[in-house]
Amino acid sequence: MQLSIIIVNFNTHDFLKNCLTSIYEHTKDLDFEVIVSDNGSTDGSLEMLSSEFPQVITIANGVNLGFGAANNRALDIAKGKYIFYLNSDTILLNNAPKIFFDYFEAHQNENLGAIGANLLDKDNNVIHSYGTFAGFGLSFKQLLKMYSSNIVLSFMYIFRISTARFVHSDKASFYTGNVDYITGADLFLKNEASARFDELFFLYFEEADLQRQLAISGKQRVLIDGPQIQHLCGGSAGSDFSIKRKASFSRIQFELSRVRFLKKYNNNKIALFFIKLLVTFIWINPFLINSTKKHIKTLWSI
Repeated sequence: MQLSIIIVNFNTHDFLKNCLTSIYEHTKDLDFEVIVSDNGSTDGSLEMLSSEFPQVITIANGVNLGFGAANNRALDIAKGKYIFYLNSDTILLNNAPKIFFDYFEAHQNENLGAIGANLLDKDNNVIHSYGTFAGFGLSFKQLLKMYSSNIVLSFMYIFRISTARFVHSDKASFYTGNVDYITGADLFLKNEASARFDELFFLYFEEADLQRQLAISGKQRVLIDGPQIQHLCGGSAGSDFSIKRKASFSRIQFELSRVRFLKKYNNNKIALFFIKLLVTFIWINPFLINSTKKHIKTLWSI
């Protein structure tokens, strides 16, 4: 078999249905399988898969294992020469899997580790598709900015001032070439040990970690032209400009994973201490503490 398309699902019934429909509509001239690793969905996703997509291989994990672990469960049974990790909130607009496959096959001598594409929003504008490996300098800058914004957002929340005017767009410029890491929404790579995620990362930074390992082994990570994929929920963990968003489950997991990533690759104990301190200052905001307090112990145990 040439390709295994792996999708992790957690209560994204409608997105998943549209994603699968687009896969089977556009993927041609390729021997492929689709594996959905479901993290305990309660929205009828499993029933929909059984009735409408019986050809899909479904793994019912029963509980939320996290993104990386759920992908690994599918990787364990994947038969394809290549793996295509695809988010459930994506829609293929063309035969992207075949384009990725052909590119990898044609560039066997270029030490490729992973490839991806410029992702699109619902209006087909290019959005966040790749990133730079996190370091202490960038993390300090981002957390200080967040701490300052939290103070402003708190006052706006108290005085019921709308933050709608401050919501930023995730639009980006089209780019092809080498990158630090490709977002996990569309990650195409060989079916080998290097395709496995570190399950220490529950949510966020798992794709950056995987590709940091590829970089260490000298493998290239490349964005290519051709595949057209919409990422309908493709904003970052902080794209919602509201104080309550900072205490969401995903934002909390983002910060915990950031600290794990920094410790794994830059274990400077003094710098790590100040990163944790900044996160703690952000989390003890009166409007956040009820949701964040139970995670502070976890933060300091990393």
